[in-house]
Amino acid sequence: MPMYSDNSLLPKETIRLAALGMMSDGDKAYGELANEIRHFISRIVGPSLELMGTSVELLRYEGLIAFDGEGEDALLSITDAGRAELGELLLAAIRPPFNDLNKLAMSLKIRFLHLLEPDGRRDQADMMVDASRSEVARLTDLQKSLTGDQGYFDDWLNHDIGLAKSRLEWLEEFRAKI
Repeated sequence: MPMYSDNSLLPKETIRLAALGMMSDGDKAYGELANEIRHFISRIVGPSLELMGTSVELLRYEGLIAFDGEGEDALLSITDAGRAELGELLLAAIRPPFNDLNKLAMSLKIRFLHLLEPDGRRDQADMMVDASRSEVARLTDLQKSLTGDQGYFDDWLNHDIGLAKSRLEWLEEFRAKI
């Protein structure tokens, strides 16, 4: 499975994670799965042709899902190979900074984290906390280097740091629950 060199998800792998995770709940009609993927992704990152270009047909071709029937009403089911791929996608890294794609990847991982074994869940929670700490450190370092900035950027940066610290706090609490 191709990923970035740091083992984080490429945009198309993010869609694979969404499709396979949604299929793990049970069989779905083709149209239902496509709508569910489109709805979730567009609510997290907005409409994105880059992300929506991945085809469910490709998952079929790769043997990750099986089709029973044709067209919008075809009933889809995840295969054993699809479950294995889903496990690998759930274990992929999250890379800072938290841009739209990484926010989508993290949202999907949290949504389907229950599908991993307990050790995998804890490892993923640790990785998310570490990535979030890196984000806070990166933004704080930038803030320190810009002391005395006369514009409005310092206000924006303080806001961004607050969001990153809030995310880190939430993730630390989340990790403690797992």
